[in-house]
Amino acid sequence: MKLIVNGEPHDVTAQSLDALLSELAFEGEWLATALNGELVRSPERRACRLTEGDRVEILTPRQGG
Repeated sequence: MKLIVNGEPHDVTAQSLDALLSELAFEGEWLATALNGELVRSPERRACRLTEGDRVEILTPRQGG
């Protein structure tokens, strides 16, 4: 399936947002995710189904100043 993840095209096999995070090696409780501009909270990711052409944003915290 083709998705846009953080502005870049990706071909993935994941069917849920939770599976996508695993497939792309994103780990941790501090991730923020959005699907097509809508926030998806951590407990909702497993039930959040993906479809062709979805836009996914995955944000991770960074240190620095």
